[in-house]
Amino acid sequence: MSGVSLAVDRTSGSKPVQRQQQQTTSLVGVMGSLRVIELQLVAFIMVFSASGLVPLVDLVFPAMASAYFLALSRFAFPSHGKISESPQLFHGSRLFRLYVIIGTTVGLFLPLAYVLGGFARGDDQAVRSATPHLFLLSFQILTENIITGLSLFSPPVRALVPLVYTGRRIFVIFDWMKDVVAWYWFGRVLSIANFVYFAINLFCFLIPRFLPRAFERYFKERDEMYAKMAEDKSSAAFNTPHNEDKKVD
Repeated sequence: MSGVSLAVDRTSGSKPVQRQQQQTTSLVGVMGSLRVIELQLVAFIMVFSASGLVPLVDLVFPAMASAYFLALSRFAFPSHGKISESPQLFHGSRLFRLYVIIGTTVGLFLPLAYVLGGFARGDDQAVRSATPHLFLLSFQILTENIITGLSLFSPPVRALVPLVYTGRRIFVIFDWMKDVVAWYWFGRVLSIANFVYFAINLFCFLIPRFLPRAFERYFKERDEMYAKMAEDKSSAAFNTPHNEDKKVD
């Protein structure tokens, strides 16, 4: 996963079981698999996007990405028709959990505080610079959580979601680094920290470690499916002559 969505999952997992069940039963359908905090974040960012703070290319990007993921799941990496017992593709150590917490703070909470502070101060440029990153990150978290519980999407497609979104957000964060002038030092340091973190996340974790793990699981499941089909065919071929001999007798 992206790291940020993993962190949201772990944060929700620390709540009492009863509270989790109450939150889950309050939602229906596919949306029932999402955490309330994620829905609140998406709704919050959608308000900003409706206010014209997100460029058109970033508004259209989630729709184009979703169509691409559907095409991949249909033509390139079709699912084997089952949901894995463990939907998470990567289980990390304590150091990895720390890495996730840092990413959540740098990529989600601090930019959100920065946007809220800029909104309160009437600083439109600060809000406009950071909002596209939060907007895309919200859609990334939403997309990851939706497709994780659907058998339609295979592990490689699930692994490509954070790759595609992180690749786009690196360019968005780079524009943020150039645009920021309000709260000069805080905004500049925060934008640079996001750029460094998600560049490392993309090139040092998602591509070399996360993506190969997804393909490994995908091809393993495919080989198991083919082996089972071959076994069924050989069993059917063995039983057919035996039944014909009985009829002749």
